[in-house]
Amino acid sequence: MMRLIGPSVAALVLAGCMVGPDYRSPAPQASSQAPFVSSASPAFTQDQPPGRWWSLFADPTLDRLVEQALVANTDLRVAAANLRRARAVLRETRSGLFPSATANASATYSRQSGDQLGFQGVASEGESYDAGIDVSYQVDLFGRIRRAIEASRADAGAAQAAFDVSRITVAAETARAYADACSAGRQLAVARESLRIQEETFELTRRRVEGGRGTALDTGQAGAQLEQVRASIPTLAGQRQTALFRLSVLTGRPPAEFPREVAGCETPPALARPIPVGDGATLLSRRPDVRQAERELAAATARVGVATASLYPSVSLGGSVGTSSTSLSGLGSSDSFRFSVGPLISFSLTNLVVGRARIAQAQASADGALANFEGTWLRALEETESALTRYARELDRREALRRSQTQAAEAARIARLRYQAGRESFQIVLDNERSLSSIEAELARSEAQLSDNLVSLFLALGGGWNA
Repeated sequence: MMRLIGPSVAALVLAGCMVGPDYRSPAPQASSQAPFVSSASPAFTQDQPPGRWWSLFADPTLDRLVEQALVANTDLRVAAANLRRARAVLRETRSGLFPSATANASATYSRQSGDQLGFQGVASEGESYDAGIDVSYQVDLFGRIRRAIEASRADAGAAQAAFDVSRITVAAETARAYADACSAGRQLAVARESLRIQEETFELTRRRVEGGRGTALDTGQAGAQLEQVRASIPTLAGQRQTALFRLSVLTGRPPAEFPREVAGCETPPALARPIPVGDGATLLSRRPDVRQAERELAAATARVGVATASLYPSVSLGGSVGTSSTSLSGLGSSDSFRFSVGPLISFSLTNLVVGRARIAQAQASADGALANFEGTWLRALEETESALTRYARELDRREALRRSQTQAAEAARIARLRYQAGRESFQIVLDNERSLSSIEAELARSEAQLSDNLVSLFLALGGGWNA
């Protein structure tokens, strides 16, 4: 019997095949743009962006905050737990390639009725003991287990990519919160300087009225402009405080424990050199969300094979060895030894319709995963192109505002001198100072927007997960 079973099993294993489609990554065929359409600005270079992109700012405080967030952020810890789970599932799936063994032992005292055997009385009564080991092995004849391992491996890759997505998002949002706090501090400084100038103007107006050279209308207008500037300060202070709270939570701390050194920051992070952005071809390897979509497609494709294999017979090899006796001392005797070995082939004809339906479901999931990959890739290109455009255009806007601020400051200075000399009306002074205050506030907002756009650009470029 054993001489017949051995060659049969070997033939089954050697003849094994993998049903279902073999996966081919669509990444090499994905449309790419090199260079980016919007990267022609002198603000960009074709060099590859660094992994630790926030280090380009050369800001030790920002570096420290990002490193804290990458260790303590709660969203990142959730993603890390999901990754560990996916890897554990992969280890479990791989175990299907190996035999499984079960050890058992039993001791019973039983009585068998004679009525079952056709006579009165007790047929048998006594003790029975049994101990043994059962071994089973499922022959992966049609690749069901191997396809399941492919799917689990791809799931683990997708979980790794999801972890990387969380990593770059946490780094970017930490840098954004830091930039928001510093930008609000910058706008507060501008507003307080405008307030100081308006207070001087109001005091000058009050003295001229007392000297008989002004009117109550002048002081009323100056007072109104003074309070208008004063009213902007609480809003800006609130914006800075909420940014500090957000920064604290991102780094894994309660809002009340916000970093005190950032509360005095008045210089938002900025780069004075061209930004390395790479090109569309390398964006595919940098963006972890694209890699996650590609791994999800690989998993969905492998599950088509798992569903297809369910239509084929299942072949298992099993064996059992042990000892059985009516006494505990007799378990080790040669007469109590028992064994069994042989293959088991099962094929469920009644589930063919269900099996084909499951194949159709798996194929539909794979088609959806392919569409998701293509959409993710296209959105990655769109996000990057848009981020490049917004940053470059905001640079142009900031430069125009700087020129405007210089000219407005000179005009306000001349208007004040002419007013003090009695050669201009106070309305001219107010108009020029109002214009200067508005331009300076707009310039501060532009600098804040530029910092925000810069963080969005690095996030779109996909840097930070490989740091």
